[in-house]
Amino acid sequence: MVTRFRLNESHITANIVPGIAVVSFPAAMVAAVVIGLVNAVVRPIVTLLTLPLTIITLGLFLFVVNAISLSLASWLAGAFNIGFAVDGFWPALFGSIVLSFVSGLIGRFVSADTLAQ
Repeated sequence: MVTRFRLNESHITANIVPGIAVVSFPAAMVAAVVIGLVNAVVRPIVTLLTLPLTIITLGLFLFVVNAISLSLASWLAGAFNIGFAVDGFWPALFGSIVLSFVSGLIGRFVSADTLAQ
């Protein structure tokens, strides 16, 4: 169930932000998994390393951390020829902002009980 919502977030973000491309539905599914893995493994380490900068910017630097995570997921997807691409830092930054917004919006409308199923 959680992967389906991540898939929707990735697909919506790719449709809104120019510079982010997902070529097909299966590519979007794999891209959602790759983004989830990068967010689970790499993002906490980068967040911890950049904690002073995040505190100084009152949390706004987390958008840059998310952009780095999205770029890394794009690079991994390109290495395995998945069909998910981010064309540079600015699309990754705008994509991270849209992805955060869409994720928060979906989280408001979907209860925790629905995600647990």
